Amino acid sequence: MDGEGTAGSGAASREAPGTEAEFREFAVGRWPALVRFAYGLTGDVGHAEDLAQITLSKAYASWGRVRRADDPDAYVRRILINAHHTRFRKRRVREMTGPHLPEPVTADGTDALDQRSDLIAALMELPPKQRAVVMLRYWDGLTETQAAAVLGCSVGNVKSQASRALAKLRTSPQLQDGSLPC
Repeated sequence: MDGEGTAGSGAASREAPGTEAEFREFAVGRWPALVRFAYGLTGDVGHAEDLAQITLSKAYASWGRVRRADDPDAYVRRILINAHHTRFRKRRVREMTGPHLPEPVTADGTDALDQRSDLIAALMELPPKQRAVVMLRYWDGLTETQAAAVLGCSVGNVKSQASRALAKLRTSPQLQDGSLPC
């Protein structure tokens, strides 16, 4: 590698001479485009600038890989997208402004329990095969192929059973408004 064994500490000192200047030139040249791209993702100028800054700090930390990439701009945009996704994984604390704080709202779980009970009652009205298809497809989230394998039938059979079951559920007296809660 170029410049290994030079004096100093940190990632920048282990890189070839001029690497820091090269990165500075890259960062200054790409800043406006990164902020515009980040603004498109966030919809807020302040968040966009923060995101662009985070992106460039991560790019600096791995500058050797970035500059060796076939397309450094694409590499840095991928860093920006990943940083944007990471922002949403972190728990956010929402600021409350104003002289009075709102009273905390506690959810009454009885509505959800009632809907669930109504759904279970409607499911019990279905024939066993249709109920199994609905449970596998919509409750467990299996694909039609996976449900067919579990039930030992064809994919077409799963499709027709699901169609009939959903039609019955839509007209079920337990689900009066015609919508399925799940």
